[in-house]
Amino acid sequence: MSDPVPALPARVTTLRLLNDVFRRTLTGGQIVVTPGVQALAPGELRHLIGLVRRFDLFEEDNDSLQHHDFGAVDLEGERYFFKIDYYDLTLEFGSDDPADPTKTTRVLTLMRADEY
Repeated sequence: MSDPVPALPARVTTLRLLNDVFRRTLTGGQIVVTPGVQALAPGELRHLIGLVRRFDLFEEDNDSLQHHDFGAVDLEGERYFFKIDYYDLTLEFGSDDPADPTKTTRVLTLMRADEY
């Protein structure tokens, strides 16, 4: 008999949920793109954003803290990363509590892998 999977701490579950909702809906935060992403044709950019919104391959290698805040997708032979960071409401400092949406602005940065 295998051991049951341990429950995630409430804070991790909350962070994961907030990040998933933000990534899937692109509401409740801001998006920043690097020059390599900005150079994409409009249709390619829409496709890339769609890949990020549907991403669900979170594993130990790319999500060791289980926050669902980083991932990689491929578009036309090019690898892209996304990363969610947590800032205060003025975007001046890091958030004191990323699990509290009343104190946090999520910022998703989308970049080509070679811009990392």
